[in-house]
Amino acid sequence: MLIDHWPLLGIHLRTPRLLLRLPTEEELADLADLAVPDIHPPEEMPFLVPWTDLPPRERARSVVQYHWRQLGAWTPEAWSMGLVAFLDGRPVGHQSLGATDFATLRQVNSGSWLGRPHQGQGLGTEMRAAVLELAFAGLGAVEAMSGALAHNAASLRVSEKMGYERDGIVRVALRGGPATEHRLRLSRERWERHRTVPVTLDGLDGCLPLFGA
Repeated sequence: MLIDHWPLLGIHLRTPRLLLRLPTEEELADLADLAVPDIHPPEEMPFLVPWTDLPPRERARSVVQYHWRQLGAWTPEAWSMGLVAFLDGRPVGHQSLGATDFATLRQVNSGSWLGRPHQGQGLGTEMRAAVLELAFAGLGAVEAMSGALAHNAASLRVSEKMGYERDGIVRVALRGGPATEHRLRLSRERWERHRTVPVTLDGLDGCLPLFGA
């Protein structure tokens, strides 16, 4: 069975409303369909890589290619795990967790997006709580990094709610103009103090070497 060679397929993260796991091929197609409509107002750009500026079908295809690319390039020294969030059995968004030199640094980073019909309901908070549980409780991370563009108030609110602290700014080029990204850092101690969303983690046994943990 494929899971014998790729045990990451058995990792399941459960929050009060969501299940996060790697998708099947058909579920990946459903996630791509979720990206066909605009997932944010066209005049805004919440992502450092403006992939949502692509035409709808190209945007959907990029979701599939990104998922395959991350899994295909996986090594214990540099990995990125793209989990699909399911609500009542249907994909509602994508949540990634990644690291470079995790065995040495014990540091992770994360990113996410939600289909537009599912925004503003607290699901982004549950998604982030799930991968932080995997990082800190499952893998033994000591800190988690994230970032949000200055105009992305919703993302900044989620991070601050979960205990992240501001860690400086980065000036970036976005859509041909300048923009500011806020860097965010969450220590293990602050994660423990702000850990309010219950998360169940299953299927990690046998996977730790793949994470460099």
